[in-house]
Amino acid sequence: MTRPYSEEFREEAVRLALESKSSASQVARDLGVNIWTLRNWIKLHHEEVRAGSPRKPETLEEENRRLKRELTVLRQEREILKKAAAYFAKEQR
Repeated sequence: MTRPYSEEFREEAVRLALESKSSASQVARDLGVNIWTLRNWIKLHHEEVRAGSPRKPETLEEENRRLKRELTVLRQEREILKKAAAYFAKEQR
């Protein structure tokens, strides 16, 4: 059974895969997406860029939603890192 993903989700997943220091496999696992699905999205993105397909400019509302999503992800990542640091600090005692 395939899960429908919004265009917005796909674009954000591709952006994360291309801009993060993590591998595409790790990004796919973090997002709960099959690695081959993410790789197909990345391939399509590169084809669009090569073809020069114009992207519609992001509206203020879209940018705001995107930035809020990104902020949520970054806060979650920070909390995970805090917990991991506390755990390892506790283990060293």
